[in-house]
Amino acid sequence: MRVMISGGGTGGHIYPALALIERMQQRDLLDAVLYVGTKRGLESKIVPDQGIDFKTLEIQGFKRSMNMKGIKTNIKTIQLFLRSVKEAKEMIKTFKPDIVIGTGGYVSGALLYAASRLKVPTLIHEQNSAAGVTNRFLARFVDKVAISFESVSDQFPMHKIVLTGNPRAQQVAGMLPNERLSEFGLKTDSPTVLVFGGSRGAPSINQAFIDAVPALNTKEYQVLFVSGRVHFDDVQAQLKTMTLNDNLAVVPYINDMPEILPDLKAIVGRAGATSLAEITALGIPSILIPSPYVTNDHQTKNAESLVKEDAAILIPEAQLTGDKLVQSLDTLFATPDSQQAMAKAAKKMGIPDASDRIIEVINTII
Repeated sequence: MRVMISGGGTGGHIYPALALIERMQQRDLLDAVLYVGTKRGLESKIVPDQGIDFKTLEIQGFKRSMNMKGIKTNIKTIQLFLRSVKEAKEMIKTFKPDIVIGTGGYVSGALLYAASRLKVPTLIHEQNSAAGVTNRFLARFVDKVAISFESVSDQFPMHKIVLTGNPRAQQVAGMLPNERLSEFGLKTDSPTVLVFGGSRGAPSINQAFIDAVPALNTKEYQVLFVSGRVHFDDVQAQLKTMTLNDNLAVVPYINDMPEILPDLKAIVGRAGATSLAEITALGIPSILIPSPYVTNDHQTKNAESLVKEDAAILIPEAQLTGDKLVQSLDTLFATPDSQQAMAKAAKKMGIPDASDRIIEVINTII
């Protein structure tokens, strides 16, 4: 099978695409794959590093502001889109894909639209419980829409929707504890919670952890705190005057985060689609602090999907404090039955064969 795939801008669009490619390679289904992204997006580094052929289109998003500057920007956006569609058609004619797949981001809009005009089979994947702008636009043109949350189904044509889950889930499903916590100076036989604010870190979560350190020092459970590289020096400066007991570990970043997930008893963090796919695939209780700065507040909607099934606790960022963080963790660890019930509910929501489901959909349209 010859596959063109596109997802850009954020890891939430890129990593599901890479997970799907990996699974297709494992099943020996790929004759060739071409990833289309942008020069400035994260994909321009991440994808080539995986040894995947990569080409770029120049494109940008619309500005909501309708002042003169916004209007000029939007005129340029339309021009770039039309030019990118033309370039994408040439790429498609040269590569001759059996299927073109989009996982979100503006660049996937040009490629998938071009493929639909050329009558090439198309599929888009929506990771979140609130549909992205590009996927809402593409839904009328593509053959199928794969979704990760049932709650997003009313935002797409019903006859095109297939519930598949997020391919990242299949990458981590079945992983077993491997005692990686010792690398951070933590015990491998103590209940451990990971606290992190996404790949770049989150100042509000960082501050809540710092404020909670005196209380966390006294707990029987361990905390592995990831500050994000850009915030690490500031966090270290604030912690310099404080005592950290050996049940606490502070690091700037963990390159292979999925590798340590099976060693955890709980996770505190944002509610991005990739994180939730991993959490539900492994059945890990979580305390979710959705970012209020994302489009359509989709992280809150993602988190609410888990909370509704008693699979997670939600703390709005505006209500997050060190005391609130400790209180929530104490509640979670003090009641093993409740913790186990939350883990079971999370795992019940997981779709550990997400990539295989998407491959089944592909086979129905090529």
